[in-house]
Amino acid sequence: MSRRAVVIGAGLAGLLAAAALSVHADEVIVLDRDELPDGPEHRKGLPQGRHAHLLMSGGLAAMEDLVPGVSVRGRLLDAGAHEISLNSGMLALTPEGWLRRWRHEGPRMLTCSRALLDWVIRETVLAETKTEIRKAQALQLLGDTGRVTGVRISTTAGETDLDADFVVDASGRGSRIVHWLEKLGVTGIEERTVDSGLVNATRIYRRPEGAEHFPLTILQANPYLSLPGRAGMVLPIEGGRWMVSLAGTRGAEPPADPAGFTQYMRDLPHPILARLISGAEPLTDVHTSHSTQNARRYLEKAQNWPAGLVVLGDALATFNPAYGQGMSVAALGAQTLSRELNEEGFTAPTLSTKVQRGLTPSVEGAWALAVGQDIWYPNTKGPAPTTADRLITRYSRRLLKAATGSYTAASALATVTSMEADASTLLHPGTLLAALNGPLLPPLSGPPLTPAEQKTLADLSRF
Repeated sequence: MSRRAVVIGAGLAGLLAAAALSVHADEVIVLDRDELPDGPEHRKGLPQGRHAHLLMSGGLAAMEDLVPGVSVRGRLLDAGAHEISLNSGMLALTPEGWLRRWRHEGPRMLTCSRALLDWVIRETVLAETKTEIRKAQALQLLGDTGRVTGVRISTTAGETDLDADFVVDASGRGSRIVHWLEKLGVTGIEERTVDSGLVNATRIYRRPEGAEHFPLTILQANPYLSLPGRAGMVLPIEGGRWMVSLAGTRGAEPPADPAGFTQYMRDLPHPILARLISGAEPLTDVHTSHSTQNARRYLEKAQNWPAGLVVLGDALATFNPAYGQGMSVAALGAQTLSRELNEEGFTAPTLSTKVQRGLTPSVEGAWALAVGQDIWYPNTKGPAPTTADRLITRYSRRLLKAATGSYTAASALATVTSMEADASTLLHPGTLLAALNGPLLPPLSGPPLTPAEQKTLADLSRF
């Protein structure tokens, strides 16, 4: 008897879920209402698509696991992505000071445009698995509280029912999963939103000649000043280009006009980004996005979760993209689906419940990181900080301060940030001791540039 799986959403989460399902299903159909581009081009249904994305090593490892025999890393690097060490390959000004660049390479991340990343993943999954993409809009789930049996869809030919043995909702921030579940009789889903009002503004520049090896540079926002947050980043992407992304919380939103964009960069806590870009050639207009709120649906707490349904990626939880973990959480979610499919089997009645609950650790870790900082910005919309939030923040700040001058603390933070380990790593005895001892080296007065990088910056600066 043929077994069909249907995935709603042809983004990163949906295609990785399709790769997991393709090992067990006879047919995997991915639905998306957008016309998908034939190459690495921006698509309409991805509001954050034009802005900075960081693929952490934990997420990349999950992707490699989902498509065995294929090096996703190799394909991305061949297409022009850059690989950067979190310990030594970037300049980062944090709320507690400049991070040092340690000799140990440590975890790495990949940087490229989101359009390139999505295209490489889509082409890889379609080529290596039995996955089909159909242009259609999902209207509702079929079934009842006991089991989901398919999806009602709308196509150019009209509405029809698509039967399925297993359904994954990976339709992103705009998912209607709570409404769909209510139609099935599953009610009482808890939801939480924390919105700092962050606005992203991004412009692409031609990388100046001589700056090929200049490190990724990031100025993080400071949520602890009782002022709106301001941040900026220059990161390398494919095609000899730099992506410049600015971000500001409610009350300090970056403007969309070129002159205002440049002035906002100059007003950041350090002039390094403005100096880097002062003589660079812009290649695009400034693109902005407001789709940045943290939103969590606690589906794993539902009392009557229907068999044959899993929700993952942004349909389950969305995070302020400033923290760079959304894509990795989606990949780890698909890896959880794959692992439970292997252990439970495609038709196991408990499969959906085990997967949905198994997604919680990676989601909660990313949620704690994002919300744990966003709640401190003035005018953030959401619950006020609790006593537990205050205790966690005190420890996090102490550890981050230690990381400016302690390799042990810096290494622990890099491992958790890269999603190679969960947040419990930060409570290991060695890390606790490092936080207690604080920085072992004096604070840096400026970015830790090599002599060659200092010369490059001086050569590029027009002020």
